[in-house]
Amino acid sequence: MRINEFTAVSTSRVLLVPYEARHVLTYHAWMEDPAIQEATASERLTLEEEYENQQSWRTAHDKLTFIVCHPLSSTPLIFSEKGSLSVLAGEVDSPDRMVGDINFFLYPYDSDGSDNSTDDDGLCGEVDIMIANPNDRGKGVGRAAALAFLHYIFSHLPLILNEYHTPNDHQKENIRPDSKGGSRLKQLMVKIKADNTHSINLFKSLGFQQDGEVNYFGEVKLTLTEFDAFREENVVPEGYVELVYQQQPPN
Repeated sequence: MRINEFTAVSTSRVLLVPYEARHVLTYHAWMEDPAIQEATASERLTLEEEYENQQSWRTAHDKLTFIVCHPLSSTPLIFSEKGSLSVLAGEVDSPDRMVGDINFFLYPYDSDGSDNSTDDDGLCGEVDIMIANPNDRGKGVGRAAALAFLHYIFSHLPLILNEYHTPNDHQKENIRPDSKGGSRLKQLMVKIKADNTHSINLFKSLGFQQDGEVNYFGEVKLTLTEFDAFREENVVPEGYVELVYQQQPPN
């Protein structure tokens, strides 16, 4: 998606930046690890294919992606040409500061025929998160990234849904609040390997509930439908601020 193309999300625990070509070499190195391939149900790609994926994900109307980085800490902010607080691409997200990625996939909601009903106006949003470096796991980074990411999604949901329906135009003035045909987010969902108890417990702590048994691929599905309750129970992450992700220094 393009909605976050120039946006960085900063909290006291984590920094999220849009996935750009500068990140591909590090991302590709992560994905060379067989353990990460298995955990993320991913196939090994060539570096060229990884660059193609990055470009595809940037323009896709149904996938929102951020790279997870270490928090800004003492990194100075700058002012963009329009006077907004900004961070400089390539500095706050250098390879040594990159931690993983977090994604949001949108597609039509499928009730699996459980209630013999159809929901032509419903969407499912699948979330996945990957913390690549083992040294960064078990320290609350994944939870901090998930909270910041979900807060961003709920804060910009009309724009996100509008881009899903009108992939070539995501500007605010073109939001269609009364649009039909998949305009409602009905469910959030994660699929996690059954032996990844840390990630399962993370999402359960956020209010996700297990839906069914372990599937054929050894995954557990967890879902969240009570969005209002989630937002009431999970306050705005400490230090949350949206910054301009500035590609080049001001003139």
